Amino acid sequence: MKPTLAITMGDPAGIGAEIAVKALSRAEVYELCLPVVIGDKEALLDANRFCRTGLELREISEIRDAGGQLGVLDYIDLGFLVKGGWSYKMVSGLCGKASYAYVRRGIELALAGDVLGVVTGPINKEALAVAGIPYTGHTEIFADLTDTRDYGMLLLSDTLRVIHVTTHVSMREACDRITEERVYQTIRLAHEALQALGIEHPRIAVAGLNAHAGENGLFGSEEETSIRPAIAKAAADGYDAEGPIPPDTVFVKAVGGMYDVVVAMYHDQGHIPLKLSGFKLDAKTGRYTAVSGVNCTIGLPIVRTSVDHGTAFGKAGEGRANEESMVDAIKIAVTLAKVKFGFADGIA
Repeated sequence: MKPTLAITMGDPAGIGAEIAVKALSRAEVYELCLPVVIGDKEALLDANRFCRTGLELREISEIRDAGGQLGVLDYIDLGFLVKGGWSYKMVSGLCGKASYAYVRRGIELALAGDVLGVVTGPINKEALAVAGIPYTGHTEIFADLTDTRDYGMLLLSDTLRVIHVTTHVSMREACDRITEERVYQTIRLAHEALQALGIEHPRIAVAGLNAHAGENGLFGSEEETSIRPAIAKAAADGYDAEGPIPPDTVFVKAVGGMYDVVVAMYHDQGHIPLKLSGFKLDAKTGRYTAVSGVNCTIGLPIVRTSVDHGTAFGKAGEGRANEESMVDAIKIAVTLAKVKFGFADGIA
């Protein structure tokens, strides 16, 4: 049995449609799932043409009409775009509104049980703001529309896994949000997520916030007031959590195999090492030769995974976007969906 997944197209001005058609031209995707793109016909037609994927695009109105046939891309058209009615590489309210609508429809389909997971293409936060959409990113949209209070952003590459205590807020606000309760909940979410991915006894490293993990209060108090008590509570509840570990060494230890996941305190603390482990750039051409990594929202009642990169406006509309992260996100969504809904073992 293969799970049906909704693939939301992302911001039409970016590379979302390109990575969707490229990923869905690969046989390995159809061996694992039945994908349906939620987006706009005109953008998909464009991407199919300039990516030279040669797919047959088949519009459907209901998920149950999807055929899951390699070479035929099933999609639901939300009709925001007309031919030539938007511009690649540019922020616009139209594209921000459209990208939010794709995500909202995917969530609705998942909550209704019509799909077993949602895989999201990249959206643009500035475009959302221009459109008057009051969210800072996918994670917040999914949490709000599924009425989820305790959730986390988990990033995965081939060599590293990271989950965040805080995400899309300023550094000043991030410090205020690092509470004992939030750190504990993130440790719990990390444990549950890794078990769903097939790791029976996850080893969890918890990063410090301050230099040298605070040096026992010398460089800051958050480790002593919030992080260390949360780790102690987690250990008492049976979670294999250690820390706080200095941020400048914890990721090296995780990549070296000492830990299965790192609990990062804020957005860039986790994103920088994750992208260093999964992205490769050719300095001579300025192009990425590898874009590996998956973003999962953990704690939701539905499965959600995403590419771990942005809209890449600089290369949008040119057919040279790398679909590797989208394929990875689909594979992880399949694993999580099979475990969460109990009809098969995971694949990862």
